Amino acid sequence: MKTSRRNMLKTAAKTAAVATAGAVLATKADAQPRMEKRNPAAPPPVPGQPAPKQMYAPAVAYGNLLFLSGVGYHDPGTIEDATKHVLAELEQNLIKAGSSLQKALKVNVYLNDLKDYDRMNAVYRTFDFGSPAAVRTTVSPAAGIPGNSLIEIDMIAYI
Repeated sequence: MKTSRRNMLKTAAKTAAVATAGAVLATKADAQPRMEKRNPAAPPPVPGQPAPKQMYAPAVAYGNLLFLSGVGYHDPGTIEDATKHVLAELEQNLIKAGSSLQKALKVNVYLNDLKDYDRMNAVYRTFDFGSPAAVRTTVSPAAGIPGNSLIEIDMIAYI
């Protein structure tokens, strides 16, 4: 069977288009930042000593996303005291990692008692989360919060 010149040109054009598209996709994939998990809050390693094994990190970055562990308040006091302390500590963790409250994307608030919701919110509003504010979920776990804390907050931000 004889192939016409026109069919050969069409086949060659299709092959070239597929090859070009593959090269463009490969170039785009190569341009993506390498994603790796890192702990921006970890202390520098001590030369000659193995790094201590951690159960969890206070902050882990993945690309430009920053995930902060939950922070609780384990001292006696009011929900206002606890909320202020927890948000201030989280803000410091964000700053250490190169972020800020204004870059928060998602906040999870765990209240030991949902009756503290309005009083917690009164303190929460005093912190500048920027505009638009981060999305937020507030729950009161049935089993309570570890360490008998009145509140625990974790968040996701960007760097």
